[in-house]
Amino acid sequence: MTWIALRDRNDALFAPQGLARIRRGDAPEALQDLDRPMARGSLLLETRLSPYEAPQLLLGFKRDFDAEMSLMLRAVPGGGISLVHTRQGDMCHAALTHDAEARRTDILRITYSWDVAHGWARLAVERPDVAHCFQTVVATPVALTLADVRDMIHNPAASVMDEDVSFLAVSDRIEPIGPMPGLTASLPVATPYGIRPLGDLQRGDLVETLGGKVVPVLDVLRRTVPARGLFEPVRLRHPYFGLERDIVVKPGQRVLVGGSRVEYLFGREHVLVPAGHLTGGAAGVREQGHALVTYTQLLLPQAEAIYAAGTYLASLDIGRLRRKRDLLAASLLAGLPRNHLPEHIARPYPVLGAFEANTLATQLSAA
Repeated sequence: MTWIALRDRNDALFAPQGLARIRRGDAPEALQDLDRPMARGSLLLETRLSPYEAPQLLLGFKRDFDAEMSLMLRAVPGGGISLVHTRQGDMCHAALTHDAEARRTDILRITYSWDVAHGWARLAVERPDVAHCFQTVVATPVALTLADVRDMIHNPAASVMDEDVSFLAVSDRIEPIGPMPGLTASLPVATPYGIRPLGDLQRGDLVETLGGKVVPVLDVLRRTVPARGLFEPVRLRHPYFGLERDIVVKPGQRVLVGGSRVEYLFGREHVLVPAGHLTGGAAGVREQGHALVTYTQLLLPQAEAIYAAGTYLASLDIGRLRRKRDLLAASLLAGLPRNHLPEHIARPYPVLGAFEANTLATQLSAA
């Protein structure tokens, strides 16, 4: 199945049959065995760090009345994350140290997954802005039940979520970590044989990239995620950045921009602009009101910019992921032969911050 619960400051959605099958306002289907442990699943949240040098309770949940169950997820000063999950005497305790240089303004993505049948649980922390990922695996899994998830989402007396947490979501499967797709299937992509929707492309197809090069597609990756936080879709508007039509992308998706204005402002031939930095002006707007969104992306031999909808959009950048066996096994690329994966060197283009991106958009609109 897929994502079954979502909670943020505006919504509290719980649907054991899957969020994709409900509309806002629908009542969830009735289930008889809410207290049966989920054999596998994932809990995901995005948060900022506290500015204070003190432990921060990101998520706290307790059900003493029937299950003697609790789950505590804390951020620890010095760049640590700690998880304690207990049920009727069983305990899963996982702790890891992530990037201690993470700033207050950075967003951390934390994923807690468990697989009872195979006897493991995983705690992972990601900094999507710089593609840093950390994980630890323990051999003492403790499962959530659907009743746990329901109360975590709908019962404020049983759970507390820190104000710095932007959203919490629960899936009934093991969710991947690491590089993620950031485009949508309807995106018109240039190929030697004409324009094709991104979702129709397959391994072995050819696409056009910067400089008129034609390169093969090594794989097409897809993932459905909660439409919140760093996954909340951004609509980039025509005609900014040469767009021939509006397109919808992930906030972290980067647009490659060049021209005389770029050279004048930044002294470089091209720069990369994260779509999420453009939502403060007319060039982009956040698409709200969706529970889930499905993103698609191309894996190419090099981390390049594909020509699509009149502009250039960065393809998936996996760095040297194939050298990191544990992270590769936990990623969307786990099913691909490791020796067949490319190694992507760092792109030679600077990535603009939010102020620089909006300055550029303003300059281009005035041109």
